[in-house]
Amino acid sequence: MDTWNVIREALPYLLHGLYMTVIISIVSNVIALFIGLVAGFMRMSSNRVLRFVASSYVNVIRGTPLLIQILFIYFGLPSVLGIKLSALTAGIIAVSLNIGAYMTEIFRGGIQSIEKGQMEAGRSLGFSHGQTMALIILPQAVRRMIPAFVNQFTHAIKDTSMLSVIGIAELTMEGQSIYAMNFRAFEILSVVGLFYFVTIYAVSYISARLERRFSIS
Repeated sequence: MDTWNVIREALPYLLHGLYMTVIISIVSNVIALFIGLVAGFMRMSSNRVLRFVASSYVNVIRGTPLLIQILFIYFGLPSVLGIKLSALTAGIIAVSLNIGAYMTEIFRGGIQSIEKGQMEAGRSLGFSHGQTMALIILPQAVRRMIPAFVNQFTHAIKDTSMLSVIGIAELTMEGQSIYAMNFRAFEILSVVGLFYFVTIYAVSYISARLERRFSIS
């Protein structure tokens, strides 16, 4: 079988894997944004308990490999808690928690990069602390954080390849299944790599356009 026939037969399965990769990445990043926002505020809280909880979460997640986190959530927690998680659910939870730890630091850094005078100005206009944060501080901070958000999204796309260890049929898993049957690893892995490259390049291109659009500095 020639190269083009190998690729043509594999294409529907690889496209399905790419679809799963993109969906998992999007869902995980949306969840991670919420986690990062909440944990970011906890990191900046005057409450020592909240700061400790958020700091511990960030340090544990950033200090352990994603692969271990995936295996722990899929195999470890269910054995102790007596629950059953699907591979997809466990994978999304693991990737979300992992990205959320980095989002926490992005939010904290972005918010703290805004001049303190902005908060004082908002309060002098009669806004509460929460209103000032939501209406004045966060919009400015988010503009500065967009490149970091996109960077984490590209990491999520690549990190989903680790979910193949728990049997999720994302792009890498589909590729492995195909070349295990036809023994044409070079062709299949070349297409898999190309799909990852095109997807990540497209995300990076959109990020660059957003930076120019909003004049992020």
